[in-house]
Amino acid sequence: MRAAITGITGFAGQYLAEHLLQAGDQVLGFNRSGTWPEHTLARVEAEAPLFPWDVTQPALAKLAYEPLRTFAPELIFHLAAISVPEECGPHLPAGPAAAVNVGGTAAVLEMAAGLPRPPRVLFISTSHVYDPLTAAGDPVSESAPIKPKNGYGWSKSLAETVIGWFTRDSGLDVLIARSFQHTGPRQHEQMMLPQWAQQFAQPGGRPVEVFNRSTRIDLSDVRDIVRAYRLLALAGEPGGLYNVGSGRACQTGEVLAMLQRIADPRRPIRERHPGARADAVADIGRLVAATGWQPRISLEQCVADTFEFWQKHEATRKSEC
Repeated sequence: MRAAITGITGFAGQYLAEHLLQAGDQVLGFNRSGTWPEHTLARVEAEAPLFPWDVTQPALAKLAYEPLRTFAPELIFHLAAISVPEECGPHLPAGPAAAVNVGGTAAVLEMAAGLPRPPRVLFISTSHVYDPLTAAGDPVSESAPIKPKNGYGWSKSLAETVIGWFTRDSGLDVLIARSFQHTGPRQHEQMMLPQWAQQFAQPGGRPVEVFNRSTRIDLSDVRDIVRAYRLLALAGEPGGLYNVGSGRACQTGEVLAMLQRIADPRRPIRERHPGARADAVADIGRLVAATGWQPRISLEQCVADTFEFWQKHEATRKSEC
């Protein structure tokens, strides 16, 4: 299989590229700069050609068209996005989030439809599109109400709307994966688990600061999530919509306790915003029926691997000082 990935240098993008290469696929990647960042997976950098493509700049699309036409992808995985909710606006999407997440999605669809042999596209959406009022109940299915609570969720919901319009007019086959929270080694320290792991990896006895330890979440290892993406791209129904998550609820405090046992059971914790909260938990019945996918990596293993990454990162940083 020949697969192109937008946002290949991002957290999930690199893991997806590695998984595709391990499966024997050919991979082509795009990001804004055309350069690999620090901590890039060695095999991905060596075997996946990388080209620049700023999806917010229509005048630059021609720079991506020729390598994409020559590569002739059978699949495009569209991961390029601003995906840190705090960077997308508290309510409606901020300008950059709208430009990348909504306008950039339209640009990718236009590019795909304009290729001599249009490929299937898998668009990575988010659980943040769901109405948060459903979060305290049963796992949410793909038919649950759409009512985002932040700019990130709205930007992805709007992108899904653009996909609906575009596919009706063009006939392009676009699948949507609504991805629930996922984490693992090399994730940006703005996110929950790496933020905690980085603090535990730092020397000294300062309290580890956490936002909240009583939030109900659906949390997966990124390596399981990208396996689901590939399976969906191969076996999903044309135009299908799928939740991608663990299908299980856990408390953020459970994740914290796993990390504390591994790192330092006596390290004090300071919770900044206590109180019960709830995010959506996925009903993954449609995903499992289409692909047979099941998570393989336990949350305990994910936590341990993430902490090991930050231990090594801190040791390297100190040696360079």
